[in-house]
Amino acid sequence: MTRTILEVVNLKKYYRQRAGILSTLRWRERFIPAVDGVSFYLKEHETLGLVGESGCGKTTIGRTILRLTPATSGRIVFDGHDITAMPAGELRPLRSRMQMIFQDLDAALNPRMRVRDLLKEAITTHHRLGDAEVARRTGELLEQVNLKKSKLSSLPGELSGGEKRRVGIARTLAVGARFIVADEPTSALDVSIQAQVVNLLRDLQRQLGLSYLFISHDLEVVQLVSHKVAVMYLGKIVEVGLADRIAGAGRHPYTRILWSALVEKKGAEPSRRRPAMSRGAWGVFDFEQPVHGCRFAPRCPVYEAQGRPAVCTDAATEPELRDLGGGHHVACHFPLG
Repeated sequence: MTRTILEVVNLKKYYRQRAGILSTLRWRERFIPAVDGVSFYLKEHETLGLVGESGCGKTTIGRTILRLTPATSGRIVFDGHDITAMPAGELRPLRSRMQMIFQDLDAALNPRMRVRDLLKEAITTHHRLGDAEVARRTGELLEQVNLKKSKLSSLPGELSGGEKRRVGIARTLAVGARFIVADEPTSALDVSIQAQVVNLLRDLQRQLGLSYLFISHDLEVVQLVSHKVAVMYLGKIVEVGLADRIAGAGRHPYTRILWSALVEKKGAEPSRRRPAMSRGAWGVFDFEQPVHGCRFAPRCPVYEAQGRPAVCTDAATEPELRDLGGGHHVACHFPLG
């Protein structure tokens, strides 16, 4: 049986923000719930896709799991170790097994270091190897990510977007990562290059037994690469299940609207299983001040159709994820059929 490599329990990450000039003078602060009570697990060799609007907390989850950002509360268990508050010295040996592919590689790759040095730095950070062994390992990495040896002497500014992405992937593999947070790994790339990167990540998963938390706003790519998909809204996971079920038969109104937008974008007719839905009040929303109860209620067409029931906006009846069977969970008082 495939074992669980990552378990996240009731994870919260709140940011402090002063609330206006008068509040500053009175030393009052408010807290922005970037991640608010998120729980999920990931098995070895599995990909969990994480989707949602910009600002919903996807990247914050990834950074908090890897301890790049401290959690406010909750538990993070990686490979059997509770790393939530683990001291840096104890965490260091585990860091080589969990890495992140950053979205902004122009910021993540030192512009003054050549590819050869970037990979050497990653290899030697966690492993004591001689020059010959480093050179051998560098050659292996280039082959694994399909990058030409001539690129070893290149600076990041001399590489194409796809080549930078391959260097970023190679750097995560250089330290021996087995769990990778891939943050928008196909963003800002041409469609053909996106396909190459996706195929590379899938090939590496099969060859090396990798596990991915795949963060993206590209629903098509997420559906293609993921075994499971979690849908996020305002810091919470509102639905999670097998990728095909989420894409083809999402039960949360927000999930249904997301994939209906994809159908419209592709110029196809919505399926009979997933009728098109009105977006309702789909305007600008204050992500810093989520409402009580169901956070999606102010924009939810089902809430409107049901006559705005109090259960949706009562703080005491905030919807929790409930099991619908087959590993499919949804946080909604009126899940769609």
